[in-house]
Amino acid sequence: MSNPVFFSAAGSLDQMVPGRRFVLEGPEARHAATVKRLAPGESVDIADGAGKRLTGTVISAQPAELTVECSALAVEERPDVRLVLVQALAKGDRDELAAETATELGIDAVIPWQSERSIVRWKGERAAKSHAKWQSVVAAAAKQARRAWIPEVRAAVDTQGLAAAVASADLAVILHEDAVRPLRSVLEAWQDSATGTGPREVLLIVGPEGGISPREVTRLCDVGAVTALLGHHVLRSSTAGPAAVVLASDVLGRWAAPAG
Repeated sequence: MSNPVFFSAAGSLDQMVPGRRFVLEGPEARHAATVKRLAPGESVDIADGAGKRLTGTVISAQPAELTVECSALAVEERPDVRLVLVQALAKGDRDELAAETATELGIDAVIPWQSERSIVRWKGERAAKSHAKWQSVVAAAAKQARRAWIPEVRAAVDTQGLAAAVASADLAVILHEDAVRPLRSVLEAWQDSATGTGPREVLLIVGPEGGISPREVTRLCDVGAVTALLGHHVLRSSTAGPAAVVLASDVLGRWAAPAG
């Protein structure tokens, strides 16, 4: 069984080497000591949320301080093809559920989208609180999945802002029930035609409960997006994104066994 994971600040593990001790403080240390009840001698991972993972042994566990002796330090590289879930705001916390599940499945970033048909609206104070809540949900999901990376929750966008993101992406796919080409075919064709090296970014765009408006589909396709059919049935807004992440991760080789 894999070790439990607790997060420290980005960059906090930069000077760590095997044999050195690391002190985790704050809420994560309290969770480790009082909720998980970690005791001296148990194994644990500390991740900085930006790819570094310390594996070590608990030396002491206090209510607000966990001391761990480092036995190994690993840097987990980000995938060459990075998946970004563009999730339309939806009622009943279905949007948060989509972000949470997609994080467990390996999404690299999430963009909240204020689409035309979104019933939920982020305005004023609510916008800041809602964004912070999404960040918290994503961080908790990354911890549950024992990831070393916490996906970025980018600033919320309206359709104009999303059009700008689509124009700069390597591939932007609108998951749409009226599409003709299956998502697998779209991804395989893009992968076969891709040239150059370096990281590439794929946007997976999911609409709200009422669907993406025809005007939005046209606007996004005008700047480079393509539509794709995810399956034979209409999925909930909370289900479509995670389902697309699974398929894209498989097709694009993100889940392939490491060489060696």
